[in-house]
Amino acid sequence: MRRFWEWLPARVDRRVIAAAWATLAVQVGIVGTGGLVRLTGSGLGCPTWPRCTDGSFVPTPEMGIHGVIEFGNRTLTFVLVVVAILMFLFVVRMRRRRRDLFWLSLVIGLYVPLQAIIGGITVLTNLNPYVVGLHYFASVVLVSLATVLVARVYAAPGPRVRAVPRWFALLAHLTSALVLITVVVGILVTGSGPHAGDGGAARNGLDPEFMQHVHSWPAYALLALTLVLVAASWRTDPALRLRLWTGLLLAVEAAQIVVGLWQARTGLPIVLVNVHMVLAVLLVAAMTAVVMHLTASAGVVQEDPAYAGSVHAAPAGR
Repeated sequence: MRRFWEWLPARVDRRVIAAAWATLAVQVGIVGTGGLVRLTGSGLGCPTWPRCTDGSFVPTPEMGIHGVIEFGNRTLTFVLVVVAILMFLFVVRMRRRRRDLFWLSLVIGLYVPLQAIIGGITVLTNLNPYVVGLHYFASVVLVSLATVLVARVYAAPGPRVRAVPRWFALLAHLTSALVLITVVVGILVTGSGPHAGDGGAARNGLDPEFMQHVHSWPAYALLALTLVLVAASWRTDPALRLRLWTGLLLAVEAAQIVVGLWQARTGLPIVLVNVHMVLAVLLVAAMTAVVMHLTASAGVVQEDPAYAGSVHAAPAGR
């Protein structure tokens, strides 16, 4: 045990960075496999939970491809658990010096089984569209937390302060609110459309054509604010790399809009809808990255004259 403890990282090294990126990758990946389950009508491929059938934990040959797809998505949950455990072990030794990484990895690790339980409830409620939407939104939260984790492994420890002008920070937070609204409305649109996850699953009763228009309103407002954010990022300190992160946000939004319009005009093909679902969580990740780079280490800010006039002494968190 002593050798194992000494083998664990005492500071952020390549293992910690790799585990953080793996955490983000698997959280995005399970959105893709979960979308495949729903879009292929395999939501009840394994009709019960936690078993696949009443007498088996794995799909039987009689269940066909739908059972394989659903069981494959459930299996990926165990990958998430393994990655979460590794991430936690890699930061536990530095828990006093890097409390941010310790608590982030702990919350993500505890959130993964909660997400699995919500997934089980979706099966037990015969794919109730609102429970399915909650299941997807839980993944949105996990992707955001994983993005925060990735950002913090590269950040200096200790208190942080706002490193951009107040107006820029407010603009970024307003943009992030529009991201949230766009994603939530998108979940409602999906709940009203044809991809229920199973032929007998209920829909939420909303008019899908009208909801598509409603979904576009915050999306286009988000695009407009993002364009302002990208232009304004050129007035921030280059060390924050906000030009990169706002540019990435704009690129994801552009791809999301193209795919959204394409799928709406081609009858919602499975491939495009699945890409649209994955792009939605990537949008959340990009927005989270922008917000995370609004602050900088308090020590760096105090020593760098480039931040003069952009910050206040109030800490933005640890």
